[in-house]
Formats: sequence, C-alpha cells, structure tokens
Amino acid sequence: MKSFKAGLYTNQGYYKSFQPNLINRDWKLEDMEIISLLSKADRELGRLDMFSDYIPNLNLFIQMHVTKEATQSSKIEGTQTNMEEALLAKEDVPLDKRDDWDEVQNYIQAMNYGIERLETLPFSSRLIKDTHGILLQGVRGEQKQPGNFRTSQNWIGGATISDAVFVPPVHTSIADLMSDIEMFAHNETIFLPEILKIALIHYQFETIHPFLDGNGRIGRLFITLYLVSKGILKKPILYLSDFFEKNRTLYYDNLMRAREKNDISRWFKFFLVGVTETARSGIQTFDQILQLQKKTEAKIASLGSRALNAQKVLNYLYQKPIVNSAMIGKITGLSAASAYKLADDLEKLKIFEEITGGQRGRLYVFQDYLNLFR
Repeated sequence: MKSFKAGLYTNQGYYKSFQPNLINRDWKLEDMEIISLLSKADRELGRLDMFSDYIPNLNLFIQMHVTKEATQSSKIEGTQTNMEEALLAKEDVPLDKRDDWDEVQNYIQAMNYGIERLETLPFSSRLIKDTHGILLQGVRGEQKQPGNFRTSQNWIGGATISDAVFVPPVHTSIADLMSDIEMFAHNETIFLPEILKIALIHYQFETIHPFLDGNGRIGRLFITLYLVSKGILKKPILYLSDFFEKNRTLYYDNLMRAREKNDISRWFKFFLVGVTETARSGIQTFDQILQLQKKTEAKIASLGSRALNAQKVLNYLYQKPIVNSAMIGKITGLSAASAYKLADDLEKLKIFEEITGGQRGRLYVFQDYLNLFR
C-alpha cells in the first residue's frame, strides 16, 4: 500500500475541503504485517461463522448483538443510553434520556431493516440511503435530509467550518464518489481480500461523509451488512462498534492519518485487530450463552406442567432480557394472575430478578444473560 494516495485539499475560498481519490482500482498488498493480521482475522471470522452453525435458535440471540451494537455505535457519537435503558419500553425511560433512547432504537430498526433487505437488495448506495432514512426518522437529525446525500457542505469538529478538524469533499462530487465505492464493492477483477475491501470502503465512506448527519453510525452499521452480503458470515453476528468505542481516539486518529499522511496501512492494521478481537469475543459470548442456556433450561424443567410456558418466556428473554408481567401474559396466553405466578416461579429459580422494588409495574431482568453482553 506504499502507493496509496488519499487525495488532496482543494481551496473553496475561506476553507479547504478534502477531495479523496477513487478507490475502484487494483491494489497491491506488500506489508507482511498486514498479511499476518489478515490471516488471523480470517481464521477467527471462520471460527465465529462455523461456531454459529452449532447454536440452536441462533436468531434468538442476534437481536441482543444488534442492541449492543446500537448502544456502542451511538455512544461514539455522544449518546448516553446504556444496554439496560435500550431494552426498556419508552414509558419506562426517564424523560431526559428519551431523545438518546429514540436514536438507539432507530439504529436497531435500521440494522434490522438492512439485514432483511439484503435478501432482495445488494450492498449499494440505495441500501445505504434507505437505511439512513430509518436511522434519522423522528429524531434530532430528522431535518438533515434523511435518506438523501447532502446538498451542502458539512464539516467535522470545530464550531464553524473555518476551525473544523476535517472538511469532506464538496457535495457536487458525492454521487461520483459513492458510485465508485459501489463499483469497488462489486468489482470481481480486484483481488483484494473482502475484509480489507470493507476496511477501505469504511474509510472512504467516512472521508466522503455523504450525509449531513449519521455518517459514523451508518458507516459502522454497513460493515456487518457487507460481510453478510459477501458470504463471509452466514448471519450478522460481528459488530465492531464496541471495539471502536473502546479505542475511540485511535479510531479517529487512524482515519485522519490515512488522509493526511497517505498511511492506509495503519488503518488496515487497526481494523484487522478489531475484527480478530471482536470475533474472538463473539465466540466466547456464544459459548457462554450455550452454557447458560443449558443451566437455565435444567431449572425450568423443575416446573413440571408450567415448564412449556416458562420456555416461551425464556425464548423472549434471549431476544430482550427485560420483561414485565403483562408481556409474560402476552407471550404465554396466561391470565394476569397466572402470569404473576409464573414470574414469581422464575424469580424463585433465580432465572430473573425484579428490579423496581414496587408492587405494580414490576420489571424483571435476565441478569446472567444481560451480563454476557456488557
């Protein structure tokens, strides 16, 4: 990657914007450290993908991965909602945190939409724009052209464009730059490994910053969509935002270093370490889920005739580990009194615990399971 040239700054009068070079071209991989890190990342991704084949009802657990991704990716942008709050119904969220909660819920909806649309729509600008429309619907960015590429200049950092940390390209070049990304993603004559392709696409997307708001979240969201679309993963079970959030300074520094010093290698290495560590963490989480599942279902078996309804509740908890008695009644078809009795049984078995301390509006959390995603 010694020949990598990120682009150049162009004078726009009282500020300079960065015009990135196109990426749909041949790439030559020369750095042996990148090749070694790529091998590790490929191996761990393969293990994660294979591990997922042995997990019964895998789709039950994917939603919790999506929720964690939503909270961590939004946290990078300054949103304060945590996992527990993201799992609550809106009426149970404090008023001063509801705006943040809305943004996290939109991210969850956008990710679920993207995953579903991949069945009929390839990885493309259209998919990205449609997903972006959901991300900003009804939240603080709803006035910033949801679902459409920007038609004005934006900037990153700084109170005004004149003291910005980075100014992306002019809006008139966005269509061509995004078309170039799309062609690169589907160009089968370029023999760059897919993990490096999506690393490069993510870098280029964040450099273009094609939307007025939500670029970081959308850019991180479609890493997973890309890996699924290319068959690297059968299911959307790898999410990098937790790694990026924990290493936020490096995340931004490596993106800027590529632009300013033409050093894409440093970004590739950071990204590959992220894939490797995240895949290993995912394997560990799934292994712990299987152990917890076995232990919990053994407890449920002791309920005799009530075990079937208890299992229905447990399957719900794997997707959303906070529940109230009304939801238990809805899941099982039980009366309110019977739902309370089942909740009491599950609490006594220490499958979940009540967290409000009240007699009404009681909430139960499947704490052992939620802890696996912290």
